[in-house]
Amino acid sequence: MDNNITVRPAAPHELDVVAGLRWQWILENEGVPVTGRDEFVQYFTTWARQNTSSHRCMVLVRDEVLIAMAWLAVLQRVPSPRALQRASGDLQCVYVVPGERDSGLGGRLIDAVLTRAGELGLERVTVHSSPRAIPAYSRHGFEPSPRLLHAHIARTTSCP
Repeated sequence: MDNNITVRPAAPHELDVVAGLRWQWILENEGVPVTGRDEFVQYFTTWARQNTSSHRCMVLVRDEVLIAMAWLAVLQRVPSPRALQRASGDLQCVYVVPGERDSGLGGRLIDAVLTRAGELGLERVTVHSSPRAIPAYSRHGFEPSPRLLHAHIARTTSCP
């Protein structure tokens, strides 16, 4: 295990760096952004600060440099007579910088997010994965579910 690696929650002053990782992820996977980098970083950091109750960011740091991120989105669920307080999670925006991939670091980040989900008492955590990452998620406890379905909705306007 690499002793120079730390997995921990992102600090508020690091959100601009996290935004930069998200920017890189989009450039690698989806092409051209619809906004400039500076505008995106400003929007992202404001959004992250406003959504701390529902979205938690974990980062992987090597020698004080952020090299990976993952977000745990927490969704409150409808109360049940068996459990008044319920929540589930969704693992989002997992990104490891290219030079650090395929070394098990992404798995450490996934494990840290799942540990955090357990600490929060979440019932389950889902993930929408790229085909390349499915084996990594499977190695860390994710499995297909015949009961979890989704409908793909085409977005025609900006979300609120």
